Amino acid sequence: MAGPLEDLAAWQRSLRAQFPIVVAHPELAYLDSAATSQKPQAVLDAVQHYLTTSNANAGRGTYPWANATTALVERTRARVKEFLGDPAPDCSAVHFTAGTTDGLRTVARDWLPAHLADGDEIVVPFADHEANLTPWLEARDLLARQGVRIRVRELPYQAGSGDYDPAALAAVVGPHTRFVAATHVHHVYGGDMNVHRIRQAVGPDVPICLDAAQSIGHLPVSVAELDVDFVVFSAHKALALPGTGVVWSRGRRGPRFAPGGWDGTPNTVGIAALSAALDWLEQAGPDRIAQWCTALAARLTDGLNRMTAYTVLGCNLSLAAGSAVQRRTAIVTFRHRDIGSGDLGFILFSHGFMVRTDNHCQAGAGEREHSVRVSLHVHNTVEEIDGLLSVLAGLP
Repeated sequence: MAGPLEDLAAWQRSLRAQFPIVVAHPELAYLDSAATSQKPQAVLDAVQHYLTTSNANAGRGTYPWANATTALVERTRARVKEFLGDPAPDCSAVHFTAGTTDGLRTVARDWLPAHLADGDEIVVPFADHEANLTPWLEARDLLARQGVRIRVRELPYQAGSGDYDPAALAAVVGPHTRFVAATHVHHVYGGDMNVHRIRQAVGPDVPICLDAAQSIGHLPVSVAELDVDFVVFSAHKALALPGTGVVWSRGRRGPRFAPGGWDGTPNTVGIAALSAALDWLEQAGPDRIAQWCTALAARLTDGLNRMTAYTVLGCNLSLAAGSAVQRRTAIVTFRHRDIGSGDLGFILFSHGFMVRTDNHCQAGAGEREHSVRVSLHVHNTVEEIDGLLSVLAGLP
């Protein structure tokens, strides 16, 4: 029976051809999309069109270029809601930031303090990306200086899997729990973190803020199904330009989200790129992108598991291509038993493979040793994965 790599081969070739930098460098394999994504021609065209036809400031003038830019910003807000499957767009809000880190910090600085009182508790991840821990600790310290003492509790993980532990979370949550921060797809382990189980554990009233940096652009994301209150992501990981992020807020639990201070000039070029990227992703099909990248990741992990020199990080029950619990998306992270990750990265680049090699900005309770991360997108091919496995198999 054919699988996604066979069924979607022609579709994938047509999409790969739309990435100019990939087409221009057939000798290289870009395997670092979790850090930043490459851009399809449609996004580059949208940027060029905006800059050469209507480049102006938004909300600052009444002449046609300014009006067009203002309309672009508002249209992109609506586009984000549509892309996320927002069931109540009239009640929600979209705020543009500089990226995921800035977006999470905005929620922590401008919304969370008003939601907390002395003795309250928040639950946050200590082994996800640093950006999804530091802002909540900063909020705690800010409140402490104001005489409000809150407790930060650790979102528990299942031993050895990298996934959250909903049973243990149920024991952490109590009458003083006011907020939970979580991650949709883990940036090191590549697993879908099963956010619906967090909602079940914390109940219907606790706001949940979701770091979706590694899911937007890689798989379908429905805020109606996730039942979270904030979704925060970066445009540059979703095929658009760097320097733009999004905070979507539901506006149902807790106070309404209203960023503090003066808005200033938005990154209008980045917003134009994001609008085009969301259009491109929707046309390509996030479900098909997820199938393709998951199948490539399974092929890679299945090959690595046959080599005794390598250890793949994350849930070992979700590694094999035929696993019934396959949850790994587009990220595979591993170590060689003898070769350090930095040296392994240099070796792989000498063969044309560009990978990430460090601790991947994981927060303090995460991995202590560096590792190699392969992160995929729709332009990656079976031949690239097989070539990578061949190089890895040839190392001592």
